[in-house]
Amino acid sequence: MPTLIESELFGYVRGAFTGAVRSKEGLLATAEGGTVFLDEVGELPVDLQAKLLRAIQEKEIRPVGGTRPMPINVRILAATNRDLDAAVSQGTFRRDLYFRLNVLTLRMPPLRERKQDIPLLIGHVLERINKTVAGSEHIVGDDALRLMLNYDWPGNVRELENCIERACTTCSLPTIHVADLPTQIQDAQALVAAPEGAVDPAAITRLEELEKQAILHAIQVLDGDKLEAARRLGIGKTTLYRKLKEYGSAL
Repeated sequence: MPTLIESELFGYVRGAFTGAVRSKEGLLATAEGGTVFLDEVGELPVDLQAKLLRAIQEKEIRPVGGTRPMPINVRILAATNRDLDAAVSQGTFRRDLYFRLNVLTLRMPPLRERKQDIPLLIGHVLERINKTVAGSEHIVGDDALRLMLNYDWPGNVRELENCIERACTTCSLPTIHVADLPTQIQDAQALVAAPEGAVDPAAITRLEELEKQAILHAIQVLDGDKLEAARRLGIGKTTLYRKLKEYGSAL
């Protein structure tokens, strides 16, 4: 049984395997005269690396189950986040394929080195979400934007995209705030704001006071919606009302 990647790249003929009720062209044949972009090429199994190398060298492919080669005329663009030099040394990526692909190399800096792109990327993702999700009119608040500009994004653009999509899904208000961002982003900023050894003992706040500030701030931001504040803070509504009674708050 061929792998999904193999059948997608090279296609297959009718009857090549169970379920192949009709022939199908692969991406390398479909893109005739154009360009094929292979993302994460470093993840290709070694046996498929050999077949891809043969296709590039011979400018022809053989569909799964086929007996005749098919000529192809395509440009190959490949991307990876792996260190292919190290992968070649370790034997997990073919040296000959590496040199075939490495005709022209373009290094894309990680997102932490081009933070000026973050607002543009956020706008692009929000525009797509707002167009495809009925009723979605989300924007990013200044507090959330500042936090995202300070974050290093180890997962690069994919992590940023996931962050925005998640925030749009969980946020009940049009504006995305810090509380709507994933906890790892909030926690990372907390570590930056208070590095080890840099805390002034006189500035330490009691946990009770921090809790009070968090509760009152949440209610204020949510325009007095106590039930939503309790949900966002992860506490029960009974606990919230008890705390407010202790504070003597008129909110």
